[in-house]
Amino acid sequence: MCIIKDEAEVPFPFKEQGKRLSNWGRWGADDERGTLNFLTPEVTRAATASIRSGRCFELSIPLGSDGPQTGYGGRVNPVHLLNMMPSDFKMDDGMCVADDFIMMPLQCATQWDGLCHVGYDGLFYNGVPAGTITAYSGASRNAIDKTLPGVAGRGVLLDFARLHGVDWLPAGHEITPDQLDEAIQKQGVEIRSGDTLLFRTGWRRKALVEGWAGWLTAEPGLGAACADWLHDKEIAALASDNWGIEVQPAREGFMPLHCILIRDMGMMLGEIWDLEALADDCARDGQWDFFLTAPALRVTGGIGSPVSPVAIK
Repeated sequence: MCIIKDEAEVPFPFKEQGKRLSNWGRWGADDERGTLNFLTPEVTRAATASIRSGRCFELSIPLGSDGPQTGYGGRVNPVHLLNMMPSDFKMDDGMCVADDFIMMPLQCATQWDGLCHVGYDGLFYNGVPAGTITAYSGASRNAIDKTLPGVAGRGVLLDFARLHGVDWLPAGHEITPDQLDEAIQKQGVEIRSGDTLLFRTGWRRKALVEGWAGWLTAEPGLGAACADWLHDKEIAALASDNWGIEVQPAREGFMPLHCILIRDMGMMLGEIWDLEALADDCARDGQWDFFLTAPALRVTGGIGSPVSPVAIK
């Protein structure tokens, strides 16, 4: 038997926290970009100072059938098919052609969560009703294409696995605001308004070493208390090498940090990023900031998007 409790009997403190940190109306009643508004032209121009050597790092995992998805929630790994082979297209001048397509959930690999991906109590970011998403047209408000041109500015990497001296943090490890401050101090990096914050748990390395089996069942990540820290620092976007940004299992609710960051603060979340090569390079030269470009695909009405982020040092 399923017992449904009255909502008032079920305490979810993250809702009060989200109300306190809400950015609804901060950039106008019709805003659909949320904290990306911190990425002003001036902030983006200043971010170019983080380019010193010109070294580039691609931060996505391979987009193929060997990925983390198990079918849970309808998410499967990409299916890549050839619809034209060189033998199918013959011209007198010897020209040959191949063509292909891909079928995939938009959030099955390295991805952005858009501002209509998570809400609660029937509302998404900026008070947009959940009913604005339909099976026919997708999201009519807060869609992923409304975030474009997206992230183009200064990125900062905090490497928690390295700071703890481990290949990867254990599942259930909760990163706190004090740990965020400690990482900044130990790495000698500054956080500025409009930064995109990347944090490494080592969870991508775990997949490379042990495979994907069980990878989606739990994870290390940020605790809900970090929402205040991110709000105060005016972070433009947040991304990690784990599958869901926040520690799992969470202390309250299913994914309370998602609810606060996406629904209340209007912050895009990047998941399943490959930070291994970038982290190694940052550790070698001590430079933990870089120019980051990571636009979503222009999917009309899309909820999320695959992304191929590039960090330039």
